[in-house]
Amino acid sequence: MKHLRIRVRLTALFGALFLAGGVLLLGVTYLLVQQNIHQRNSNVKLDDLPPEVRQTLGVDQRRFLDLVQQLQARQDQVEQATLDALVTQGSIALGLVTVIGVGFGWLVAERALRPVERITETARRVAGGNLHERIAMRGPRDEIKELADTVDSMLERLDQAFDGQRRFAANASHELRTPIAINRTLIEVALGRPDPPPEVVQLGETLLAVNARHERLIDGLLTLVASDQPLTVHDRVDLASVARHVVSDPVVSDPVVSGPEVSAELEPAVVVGDPVLLERVVQNLVDNALAYNVPDGKVWVTTTRAGDRARLVVENTGPVIPAYEIPGLFEPFRRLRSRTGSARGTGLGLSIVRSVAVAHGGTADAEPRAGGGLRVTVTLPT
Repeated sequence: MKHLRIRVRLTALFGALFLAGGVLLLGVTYLLVQQNIHQRNSNVKLDDLPPEVRQTLGVDQRRFLDLVQQLQARQDQVEQATLDALVTQGSIALGLVTVIGVGFGWLVAERALRPVERITETARRVAGGNLHERIAMRGPRDEIKELADTVDSMLERLDQAFDGQRRFAANASHELRTPIAINRTLIEVALGRPDPPPEVVQLGETLLAVNARHERLIDGLLTLVASDQPLTVHDRVDLASVARHVVSDPVVSDPVVSGPEVSAELEPAVVVGDPVLLERVVQNLVDNALAYNVPDGKVWVTTTRAGDRARLVVENTGPVIPAYEIPGLFEPFRRLRSRTGSARGTGLGLSIVRSVAVAHGGTADAEPRAGGGLRVTVTLPT
């Protein structure tokens, strides 16, 4: 009963109450009719007859009394048959009326729960990323109206909070791009002078590496902000083609450059979405698989399609990762202790992957790989 929908439970409750009331009414009616019949039915005795009647009957008194008793027995049979018919016909009528009552209860429950379904549909659309959606329920100010207004107020505050967060991240990223670009230019100009001292060259290369990491961090923040927005591009994208393009990059495909060996099994998996964001998903997963690996390790990239779902799986060899630490990998700037040594990482890779997957109506999950490493699965609707 706990797993049934509330409409079914309400209908069952209405039907049970209606049936209980009908049974009670039928029982009371039966008792009243039975009591009324018994009050009118009394055994007739010869001594109860008036004297003049007994004198008139004479020797036929006993025959008359037998006839009266036979009539009384017949009356008792008729009365019992009447009570039985009352129970039988009443039960049939009660069953029919109960069925009709259950039908009306089903319709009444649907009408009563219609505002709740509207709230549920709005909450489902909001969960899909559209925080601008509102219930805006009209009608009398009852408990359902108060609930809808409370949810609208909560959505309004959430919308403002998320908008403020996105604006802050976007504005901060844009504001930081300019000084970082200026720093890179100044360092390159300083290194471009004739015969710079070795100390200056070493310092300049270090500063350029730090500057490049900051640029990647800002670029990741901008991508994260963009992935939190509703999609404005809905193109057909084959994940297999995107993965093939990423894997064929010389930095990835050349073991001398990338280190671990990359293997790909790519089946067509067409989805609808933003090609730039989807390419960023594949790029981030492959980059993570290469960066957090072991010497002479391997990376596997797989794309498949099952029904109305397309799946991208990227797994690698690497150190053993506890299962309880995996959820933290999808949070911004969160890394495992064993993964903090990569200078290429910004702590936003998997956060961007999950955010883009959710924006496309999909999911991104990870699990430890047997023997060490990580398996990340991105599932998107086709």
